Amino acid sequence: MKPKGSYDYYLILATCVVLAIISVICIYGMFAFKFAQIQQTAPDVKAAFMDRMNLFISPFIIGLILLLCICVPNRLLPVRWLNIFTAALLAVTVLISFVWGLLTALKISLGVTLILQLIVLVMAVSGSEHLNFEKKGYWQRLGSSAMHLGLVLFIFDLFFYQDRTLHLLLFWLTTITTVAGMIGCFYAEAVSDLSARFFRRNSLGHQNNNREAG
Repeated sequence: MKPKGSYDYYLILATCVVLAIISVICIYGMFAFKFAQIQQTAPDVKAAFMDRMNLFISPFIIGLILLLCICVPNRLLPVRWLNIFTAALLAVTVLISFVWGLLTALKISLGVTLILQLIVLVMAVSGSEHLNFEKKGYWQRLGSSAMHLGLVLFIFDLFFYQDRTLHLLLFWLTTITTVAGMIGCFYAEAVSDLSARFFRRNSLGHQNNNREAG
């Protein structure tokens, strides 16, 4: 983690706080639903409970989306251009929310974030040195990119959970990218050793085949 007071430090801190609050609300909602036996109440009571929980969690989901809209471009842009991009994106989001509604504005902002994160992932796969990461290891950078992509897809899933086919697709993409990202981040050395052995074995195999063919 970068030293206290850096741009990344506050972004990471804010994201952790928002995710912690969302987790607390979700856990509270599950236990409240169970102990109040909401499942045995009338449909309108269930709907009122869900609406109330959605009202509680909505500001923090919005906050998480806005944080992602800053965190993802942070990998691509220097701080000065990042500030300009953030201000422009927020202005466009506010404008769209007045014209087409907040939900549409958040979907568009998240869509832009998803495209940028895919660009970051492709650049990380190619080993680009133009990305702004605290860690310089290839697998750590790739893992971090995959985890961020999983987080963006997870929030996208919140908007489309009623579409069963799309929900399942987003769920599995979220799971795969998040798990792969965690492996890359937390087991970078082991993954690096395995990949080195794999490529070394393939290289030796090709050399032996060439000798036999010669």
